[in-house]
Amino acid sequence: MASTYCCDSSSDDDVVMERHLKRGGTDYDIETFKIRGYKEAESDVYGGSTGPLETHILTTEEKAENKKEEGNEAYKRKDYIQAETFYSKAIELCPNYAPYYFNRAACHMMLSKYKAALNDARQSLKLDEHFVKGYLREAKCHLALGDGAAAERAILRAIQLEPDNKSLVTELNNIQSFMKSDSEVKKSFQKQDYRTVLYHLDRCLEQAVASVQMKLLKAECLVYRARYDEAQDIVYDIMRADVNNADAIYVRGLALYYQDNVDKAFVHFQQVLKLAPDHTRAKEIYKKAKNLKMKKEEGNLAFRCGKIQEAYDIYTATLEIDPNNVFTNAKLYLNRAIACSKLNKLNQAVKDCSSAIKLDENYVKAYLRRAKCYTDLEMHEEAVRDYEKVCKLDKSRENTKLLQDAKLELKKSKRKDYYRILGIARNASDDDIKRAYRKRALEHHPDRHANASDEIKKEQEKKFKELGEAYGILSDPKKKYRYDSGQDVHESEGGDFDPFNIFQTFYGGNNANFAFSSSSAGSGRNPGFGGFTFQFN
Repeated sequence: MASTYCCDSSSDDDVVMERHLKRGGTDYDIETFKIRGYKEAESDVYGGSTGPLETHILTTEEKAENKKEEGNEAYKRKDYIQAETFYSKAIELCPNYAPYYFNRAACHMMLSKYKAALNDARQSLKLDEHFVKGYLREAKCHLALGDGAAAERAILRAIQLEPDNKSLVTELNNIQSFMKSDSEVKKSFQKQDYRTVLYHLDRCLEQAVASVQMKLLKAECLVYRARYDEAQDIVYDIMRADVNNADAIYVRGLALYYQDNVDKAFVHFQQVLKLAPDHTRAKEIYKKAKNLKMKKEEGNLAFRCGKIQEAYDIYTATLEIDPNNVFTNAKLYLNRAIACSKLNKLNQAVKDCSSAIKLDENYVKAYLRRAKCYTDLEMHEEAVRDYEKVCKLDKSRENTKLLQDAKLELKKSKRKDYYRILGIARNASDDDIKRAYRKRALEHHPDRHANASDEIKKEQEKKFKELGEAYGILSDPKKKYRYDSGQDVHESEGGDFDPFNIFQTFYGGNNANFAFSSSSAGSGRNPGFGGFTFQFN
């Protein structure tokens, strides 16, 4: 290219000015430099004796190549933003040169701008349909965005152009592996096997790093697996880039709904339907959530009105609405357990409490209700375990007292139950105690079973003795108090009863159709029972 001056180009003026300064010329501002002219400026510095100032005016292509080289240097420094700027300037100078788009696409990818990278890769192929590297870059962009089929098409086109390129075959294998995992994701999601979905999604997202839809699908499955915090983290990342992403708002609402925050969930579902009126899943879950809330409140109302069986039936039906709603269903199970308790179905109440706890292992109210049911069923060891769990979750004064009471009941349960032996309630009066003793003592007196088998005789003698022991404790106010409060009763007070003496106290002195007399050694009488013979008239 011939040396010349070019005054109609500001970039050329810059070049000439720069070289003028390097040769020691006066530092004019550019306008003065142009007005006085190159030669005059040269004359001021060199006295007109050095000849004309020579320079090489760059072509547009050369300028573009310079920008590209600057971009390459910035890329090597990992300054991708600066590199992107240089490549853009190169494209402005030469917009029909495919490699510049290819290079800028690389910067976009490093900056996680995969859609922009894909556009540049496609533009490079429009300019050069045989550009193998362009197809490879297009395939990588499609894969990063989660479109396996498009990635496969692009890489197959590249293989057609270079069938012996092993790196392209390796890339095709990666894409097909992705597509296989993607297929498993869809199959498992249809089966509601969310654990398997998450496994294959993680494999997919190792390559589809910019797939918003796959990330949101993962967040949705995490919600179904009750991993709400992880789901929310994914959603927040997506909404930082796109605050009106309807799918992200839907998943966020889903997480709130499944955490039993129904009112906030409604707000999110309504927002989704404003942004995307045809969002099918939002419509379905919104309808289901409203129905679930309405039926639960209907059951609660029936319970408050004393319609316990009706409440039980409503809770049962409501549990069928959404099996995936863990926390709401836990509450429904507990509500039904309370209804069961009212209906005196204690074993069913225990089962419902256990179902609630299975859904929410930290559900204090369910543990408390089950512990009470266990106590009512006299399953004291189970009750103590539940109250211990409650105290680990909430060690309040009230819960600590409940645990202490349960331990006392457990201790008491391991002693003889004198109330049960007499067949009376714990709040029985003194007269109730006496009447119960009279009735049962007559029933189990050994002489009444004199002609029974040895086994039956032994059993009746044991019961008769226990009746005397029970009456001896419960008929004495001091001993009864100690027994009722869970204190130990000394053996001398609770074990050395002569049941015949107690019986004689009731029947021996009033000639009430009974007679006691000392038995002979050959009467078969057990000498441990005082040697009396009891005759029924």
